[in-house]
Order: sequence, then C-alpha cells, then structure tokens
Amino acid sequence: MSDNTQILPTPERLNADPRFTGKGITIALVDSGFYPIDDLTKPTNRIRAWVDANDNQVRALPFKRDETPTWPGFDDNASRKWHGLMTSAVAAGNGFLSDGKYRGMASDAEIVLLRVSRAKGGIPNENIERALKWILASAEDYNIRVVSLSVSGDPYKKLLGNPIDEAVHALVKKNIVVVAAAGNDGVRRLTPPATAPDALTIGGIDDHNNFDSADTELWHSNYGESNRKLPKPELVAPSIWVAAPILPNSELAAQAQVWFAENDRANIDAQKLITPHYQHVEGTSFATPMVAGTVACMLQANPALTPFDVRSILVATAQRLANASDEKQGAGALQAGEAVRAALAFTAQKFAQTKSPHLTATDVHFLYRDPRAQRVEVRGEWDNWQASLIAQRIEDGVWHAQMPKPANGFYAYRFFIDDKTWLDDPENPQRRTNPYGEYDSVLVVS
Repeated sequence: MSDNTQILPTPERLNADPRFTGKGITIALVDSGFYPIDDLTKPTNRIRAWVDANDNQVRALPFKRDETPTWPGFDDNASRKWHGLMTSAVAAGNGFLSDGKYRGMASDAEIVLLRVSRAKGGIPNENIERALKWILASAEDYNIRVVSLSVSGDPYKKLLGNPIDEAVHALVKKNIVVVAAAGNDGVRRLTPPATAPDALTIGGIDDHNNFDSADTELWHSNYGESNRKLPKPELVAPSIWVAAPILPNSELAAQAQVWFAENDRANIDAQKLITPHYQHVEGTSFATPMVAGTVACMLQANPALTPFDVRSILVATAQRLANASDEKQGAGALQAGEAVRAALAFTAQKFAQTKSPHLTATDVHFLYRDPRAQRVEVRGEWDNWQASLIAQRIEDGVWHAQMPKPANGFYAYRFFIDDKTWLDDPENPQRRTNPYGEYDSVLVVS
C-alpha cells in the first residue's frame, strides 16, 4: 500500500447495503475510553449515554439528541480515549469530518459508551463484568440490541462459568447480540469475553485494501475454543487498512494539519494518515465494531431477528478463505451486504434462497427487498433505458419483476424506488460506475 489517502471506506469495501444504516438500533460499546467526536455528535448527537464502570458505583450520564455530550475528563487527551473513539466511529460514525466518506457501518445508529479502563491504565475483569451487568439492567431504557467488546480480560484459573462469559450469556438470553474481539497475537489463546459461547468472536483478515477476494488472507488474530470447547472465532473481518478518526486536540491532530498543508508525504505515510482528520488502523478491535455495525443494519432490516438468527445468517453468508484453516477463520469473512439481504429475506422463506437477478431458460427475475418501499421499477440497457419494468409486491417487503431473457451480453440496470430514488441492485455484486459517479448493476446473460 503506497498511498494512504486511497484507503477504501469501510461500507464500500464490505459491499454494505446503503439502504440500512442502523437507524432505530442502539449499540453499546465497551472500551478503554471515549471522545465525543463530531462523527457521532453532528449534525445530531447520537450518543445516548456515557457510563463509567470503574468502581462499584457505576456512573451513567444520559444525553439528549440536541445536546453536546461531555463527561469528566473527556478532553484531557489521554491516549486511552483514542481507542474507544476509533471503535465507536468504525461502528457508528457518520463520516462528518470527511463529508460522509469515511462513515462506519451503522451511521444512523445510536450508541452507549462504557468506559472500563482505570485512570492509570489497565482493564480489570471486574470492570468488564460490571459494564455488561449495567447493559443488562439498562438495555430497555436505551433500546440496546447490540454490544461491541473491543476489550480483553485476564485469564481465569477456571474458565467454565467465569463471570464475564456468564454476563454475556445473560445478555443474549435478553435478545441482545454480543460481539467480541479475538485478539491480535496470532496464537491459539483466547480470554474472556472472546471465550463466551454465546458471543460472536471476531478474528481478522487483510484484504489488502482492494475488492479482489482472491487477495484476501488471514491477519494474525487469535483463535481457540470457548469455555464449552466450541471453536472460535465464528467469522473474520478486515483488521487492517481501517479508516478511523484521529483524537481531536491531540499532538498528532495538530501535526496532521501541518503535514497535509505542506504535502509532507514522509510524515503522512509514517503516521498512516488518510486526511487531516483520519488515519488507518489495525486490530481485531476494529473488525469487531464492523460486525456490530453490520448486525445493527440487519436488525433495522428485520427487527424480529434473535441473536441466534443473526449468528446463523452471518455464518451462512460468510465467504470462506482459500488456504486458511477452519480453526483460524471460522465460517469465513464477513459479507455485510449479503448478511443484510439474508436478514430481509428471513421472514420471506419462499424467496430466501433466490438472489436477484435470477435467470431461467426463458426469463429474468428481479427481486427487491425493503418493507419501506411503496413502488419499485426496473430500467436497463436491454431497451436503452426506455421502458419501466414495474415490480409487483409478492410478499410483505418483497418485490418481483420479470421479463423475457434478452440476447447474450452485459446489461447495466438500476431500480427506481418510490418515483424518487435510483439504486443499484443490493443483491448483485456485478456492478460498474456510470457517468454520474454512481453504480449501475450489471446483468450477465450467456
């Protein structure tokens, strides 16, 4: 990678479905510390609460949507805030400091931030346990459906029945999806909460910052077993070349402004800077909020999903990596767009196994899944974009259009939704850019 400024935005590299951004879902993030970055607070504050789980008297500060959130010491520039700032932005940042380019997976989700590090550093097990128990007690107040854990506890002498994994179990029983980082040492060793059987444990991949799945390889993340001897991780996600904000008002933030003004490529590259406000980072700490953000989008698409439904969908849609062992990759690499599509189809079992476009010997079938749509049309190159192919609602949230199969060739097409929105086919990975700087889907007839 020779040009840091060409880092792919996370939703784009994961082929995320742009219709679903986690709206209406709250993600709780447990990390060392946080900062109220503009990507989370502007133009509307989406931080619902900041929680300090560092002593027995857990402090929780709730915030309103029109409020600028602050908490004790939020702006002291301590390095522990940098980690949580990045994980929260990877999960739910809206890319405000990049005009929306470097947004997270669930850019409309609301978040609750739980600090678990001591003032002098270190994250004891009891703080993680305390944070998880607070989430369990407060989930209904904040509509928490997803928990993202980019933290690692200390080993327990007796792993089975340890308090952290039991707290994860209680959350999943309450219909909350829990996602945990595997760790970054590349060894067969896991510690809670990555050992929790009910958590989705996330390992890492290196996709080399491109769209060619043939280039993807495992990153040096940990693997092993849960406390009930179940293999971990469940799946893997990008753990390098991940865009994340720089800690505001830090020394690096000040230097970045100067280096970009002077086009100082040596320092820009050395510090992995993308813009004066973003750099690229690495670790399963960032793969984990990618998955958590994807889960928020899945739950927006289908709020009825249980944690076990979510697990089944993510595992079924993951893409296996060649030349990688099962114990290190689990089911394979996260496919965010496919997972959301499968979430939409989950209640429409008749069409759950059919992807758009679907070709038969004589016809082409287009499927569009969105319970919010009121009218769906298909237009394409087969007739020079002239006629509208009107889709019919065949089930709640499922639209179907059919036409005779054209001659062999490649045909660009798009959906036109509710007489106002052009959209490429979310289920079709074949696409190309058009003269307007947007994507057209491509129908291949052969």
